Amino acid sequence: MFGKKSESAETPATSAEETAGGKGRPTPSRKDAQAARKIRAKVPNNPKEAKKAARDRARHDRERSRQGMMAGDQRYLQARDQGPGKAFTRDFVDSRFALAEYFIVVAVFVLVLGFVPVKAIQFWVTLIFFAFTAIMVIDVIIMVILLNRAATKALPNPADRKGLTLYAILRVMQFRRLRLPPARVRRGGAPK
Repeated sequence: MFGKKSESAETPATSAEETAGGKGRPTPSRKDAQAARKIRAKVPNNPKEAKKAARDRARHDRERSRQGMMAGDQRYLQARDQGPGKAFTRDFVDSRFALAEYFIVVAVFVLVLGFVPVKAIQFWVTLIFFAFTAIMVIDVIIMVILLNRAATKALPNPADRKGLTLYAILRVMQFRRLRLPPARVRRGGAPK
């Protein structure tokens, strides 16, 4: 059991040719291997030059990714923006006018007017802000309901509809011009 294997057990025979030429080419000399490594190495020996080359490569990669994302290329989109459901949601949100887009501007305006020492102005600004917020919330709820209905028809696979509600709310809260990936449809247009 734990002893020597019997000679009757079949062991694969290995020839001297198989072991010597197993990789199919001769081993390169040290001189040739070092020369090949120097050619392959794109990093300079100087640490400052190496850092500069790394920064240049990173800048080039970022620029290529940004251009790809601006063009709408799926390969360059962030993971949160990939997939047919997210593309449908972006087009749906971008095709509508929403008050939520201007929420930040209104909030800053209210914050500035909150420092005015006149109580009457503070009262009316607060009242207008709460009214605006209520109308905005109702508008977003209607948008989400319509989005879910349209997504159910356009995307039969339930996995494609996962996370669309939160994605739509986060997108509608941004200025249209600052949305990334940029809008592909006009306001009033149909989602693709």
